[in-house]
Amino acid sequence: MTDRPVRTDLDGDVWRVTLASPQTGNAVDPAMATALGEALRSRPPAARAVLLLADGPRFCVGGDVRGFAAAEDPGAEVGQLAADWHVVVRALLATPVPVVAGVHGAVAGAGVGLLGACDLVVCARSTRIRPAYGAIGFSPDGGTSWTLAHALGPARALDLVLTDGTLDAAQAQACGLVARVVTDDDLRDAAVALAHTLSAGPVRAMVRTRALVRSAAVRGLEEHLDDEARLIAESAGDPEGREGVRAFVEKRRPDFRTPR
Repeated sequence: MTDRPVRTDLDGDVWRVTLASPQTGNAVDPAMATALGEALRSRPPAARAVLLLADGPRFCVGGDVRGFAAAEDPGAEVGQLAADWHVVVRALLATPVPVVAGVHGAVAGAGVGLLGACDLVVCARSTRIRPAYGAIGFSPDGGTSWTLAHALGPARALDLVLTDGTLDAAQAQACGLVARVVTDDDLRDAAVALAHTLSAGPVRAMVRTRALVRSAAVRGLEEHLDDEARLIAESAGDPEGREGVRAFVEKRRPDFRTPR
């Protein structure tokens, strides 16, 4: 349906999920949260990567502030929306294939938290990232405080959030919030190409790698080494790993889509 806030399509083996409410700046409201969660859950088994994009000049402006203003019980309504949006963030974190996002324009509020839940973020040069919660007297949700604290460190994250500051694309890349910065005209093609590159790779090994990198920031090396040993053993026994080793020995390009 054209009036749905999220559009999906299968591009080869990439599941493209597009925020499709440009008239609202792809604002987060109950319909957007529900539709995005459904889109992620409906990923076809054949899809080996997910690509998150957005229609219109803004990627996501954060919560639907006009809806908050009209609520009879703002605390209850905003709390429920945060819970629904956190289901979406958890779905991204648990996606069993790599997740790429292509972001542009404004990324604000709960939209910032999405960046931390994706594996690789390609950012248009004109993008501006702003937490924006302080402007309406709110504290963050959607994983935004976690994402900014891990990318910037606590001091810089607090400076950004408490002063309602903004990061440009170059600053976001310098602190590790986004992986790549490209020209605005190249954004969509670059994000699509990256998603297809990942989808051709050893996606199960990539998901294991994602788990290791995410956990590395919150535990010691000794414990981490145990998981590295366990997961590389899983990878070596996996058809992907067998294909990768066999292809190396046979001096050919590995076919991770259909291992021999």
